[in-house]
Amino acid sequence: MSSACARDGEMSSATRQILAKVRRMVPPMLGKFHKGQLGRVAVIGGSEDYTGAPYFSAMASARLGCDMSHVICTPAAAAVIKTYSPNLMVHPLMRQSPPPSSSPSSAEEDAPTIASRIIDQMLPRLHVLVVGPGLGRDPLMHDVAARVLAAARERNIPAVIDADALALVVKTPELVMGWKGAVLTPNVVEFGRLWKGVIGEGDDGGREEGEQVRKLSRALGGVTIVQKGQRDLISSGEVGERALVCDVAGGLKRSGGQGDTLTGSIATFLAWRKAYLDGLWEERGMGEWQRLGADEMLRLAAFGGAAITRECSRLAFEQRGRSLQASDLTDQVHTAFLNLIGEPEYRDI
Repeated sequence: MSSACARDGEMSSATRQILAKVRRMVPPMLGKFHKGQLGRVAVIGGSEDYTGAPYFSAMASARLGCDMSHVICTPAAAAVIKTYSPNLMVHPLMRQSPPPSSSPSSAEEDAPTIASRIIDQMLPRLHVLVVGPGLGRDPLMHDVAARVLAAARERNIPAVIDADALALVVKTPELVMGWKGAVLTPNVVEFGRLWKGVIGEGDDGGREEGEQVRKLSRALGGVTIVQKGQRDLISSGEVGERALVCDVAGGLKRSGGQGDTLTGSIATFLAWRKAYLDGLWEERGMGEWQRLGADEMLRLAAFGGAAITRECSRLAFEQRGRSLQASDLTDQVHTAFLNLIGEPEYRDI
């Protein structure tokens, strides 16, 4: 039951201070909790060609400590993902567009019908959505995802948006405009597309580290953005706010799929944010005025997910070197959590 950060000496003082706040969001292991209180997360993605990404995201969420992890995908993807792990709940509710040769009578259901089924069956059961891993570029998949995101926003369910789902934001920025519960996690190429689509090409955003991510966040009305890179930059665009810089060391192998560990990890921290705001446990030694704020915890959740992912990458790279694959990060999630954050200092007696 260690709360010590094993690698404190290798981090900046700013990172240590932020991780100390992230640690306050982590629920203690109390006997009074029941199944589902400490996180119900669903990943929307997974198509015939892409089954690994939603699995890695959902498993990262589960390994970090989410109580219940779901994958909402197409039937073809579900059949495969179910073979990866019996620990995930897999729901074949998504649909891909029928091939052009299909006759009208053999066409699949339309987007409103598919989306309403997901909204009615799944959203009441969830605390957080992850949208994008393995989504692909199919128009029907994108239409359904956009409708489910809009419904999640109406219900105040936070969403982590990544990969192909970021194309929805480029195409329709109003989908997330002003949505405080949205967290975008673009890599360098995806960030460039968002910048061009939302701000345009005539503004380079400034040279100061973090200025671009702050400016893009402000342009989108205060969504939280994790700009992935050599150092991850996190901002929600607030006036006077400096971007958080996650300088936890990562591995040197840039294999595909590592960003899926990030989305799942952020989702679990967002679920713990809800538990914290719901007052499911007493934060010892803190007065009411010292409690973490709801908006601050959005940035802390993003920072926590980034730190965990980078530590997973470092640990996996130490073991695997250039042969590292995304599944190697999944195996390191709990160790990364213990190294950086550790278990809360009290439990039931």
